[in-house]
Parts: sequence; structure tokens; C-alpha cells
Amino acid sequence: MKDIVEIQIWQFALVYLLLIIVLAVMKKCKINQTKLLAVASVRMTLQLVIAGLILTYIFENPHPLFTVVYVACMTTFAIHRVISKNKEINTKFKIAIAVSLSVSGLCIVVFFVCVVVGESIFNPQYVIPISGMIMGNAMNGTTLGVKTFRESFSGQRSKIDALLNIGVTPQKILLPFVNQALEMALLPTLNSMIGMGIVSLPGMMTGQMLSGTLPKTAILYQIAIMIAVCTVVCLSVFGSLYLGYKTMYNEKNQIQL
Repeated sequence: MKDIVEIQIWQFALVYLLLIIVLAVMKKCKINQTKLLAVASVRMTLQLVIAGLILTYIFENPHPLFTVVYVACMTTFAIHRVISKNKEINTKFKIAIAVSLSVSGLCIVVFFVCVVVGESIFNPQYVIPISGMIMGNAMNGTTLGVKTFRESFSGQRSKIDALLNIGVTPQKILLPFVNQALEMALLPTLNSMIGMGIVSLPGMMTGQMLSGTLPKTAILYQIAIMIAVCTVVCLSVFGSLYLGYKTMYNEKNQIQL
């Protein structure tokens, strides 16, 4: 296989011209999000450049402490992001989210790196990128699941109150909302898995092939990571919702988000 073609800075800068197309479409459709697009583009660029510099240093100077701190920061941000998108829930529900996301995410990362790949859990070359994919998908899935649950609950509050008044227990009332939210959170990942390899070549696989990895190896890694992603999304959402909904009612069977 040929060596990877390095992109020069001036060539890389040309990709920002594509944003002109986005701006044109937004203007045509009268979407007033020009500022958001600019901020998102600049923020993404700065964050990735900073992350690249930090990771370059960590990879060149591997130390278990660096790996642990980076993954801890990653996990903390993921938890904060989920909770910041669901501020209305109670404190115990937020704790359930933090515990479920961190425990499920870290367990899957340890299993993937140590068992599937067979590397040390402190090897930054494997732990950090894999943790990023695992935690990122867990964050997105949990955010969607909790948001769906919260909005469904709020939208049917009068029906819930009526069911409570006739003696239906909070568990029987809330569990259908939990199951529906879990299904909604899993759908994007499942749809992605169905279309993978036919509709799309995923980012991890594409990146590996661009860097010179044989397609066979890239495919095996991609299949493994997608199964891990599906598992972590399921576990993090399941734990967050099933532990979280139990914090919403008291001994008197009163329900409050």
C-alpha cells in the first residue's frame, strides 16, 4: 500500500470553503444560525487542535497518569453534557446518570482494550481514541434517552395524575416511558449498524485505511467498536433511566420529575 498523503496547511484551509455552501443554503432557507455555524466551526477547530497537541505530547511521553487524567476529563465532560441538557431532573436522577455513564463506559473500554485488543489499559494509543468513541456515543445516547423520557413524561402529566388517582402504581406508569426512551436512544446506533458498509464507511475504518492500515484489519476494528458502542449505549441509557425513574416518586406514590 502507498504511504499516506500528508495534507499541507494551505490545502487543509480550502476545506473551509465548503462552509460557504452551508451559508448559502441557510440564507436561502432564511435560517438565522450564521453565528452558530461560525462559532461551532471555530470552536471545533480550536478544540481539535488543542487536543491534537496534547495527544501528541502524551503519545511521545506515555505515562499512566496522563492516560488516566485524559480519560477522566473525557468522562466528566460527557456526564456534564448529558446533565446540562436535562436540567429539570432531580439530583438523584443526575447521580444515576453519572454513575451509569461512567461505570458502563469505563467497563466497556477496559474490556475492549485489555481483552479484545490485548493491550495495557494505560496504553494511550489505544485507550484514548477508543474511550473517545465509547464515551462520545454513550453521551449522545444517554442525552437522547433522558430527553425523550423527560419530554414524554411532561407531555402526559395530566394522564399520569389521572392514573395515580385511580390507584395505579408509579412503577407501572413510568416503565412504559422508560422503555420507549430506551428504544429511541438505541435507534440511531442500530440504524447506523444496518447501513454500515453499504451506505457508509465509518470514520474509524476510513481513518485507519487512510493511515495505511489494511482494509481487513480496519474492518475487524470497526465491527468490534460498533458492537462495543451499541453495548455501551444500551447499558448507559438503561442504567440512567431504570435507576433514575425510581427517584421520581416517594412513599406516598407522589411523582415529581
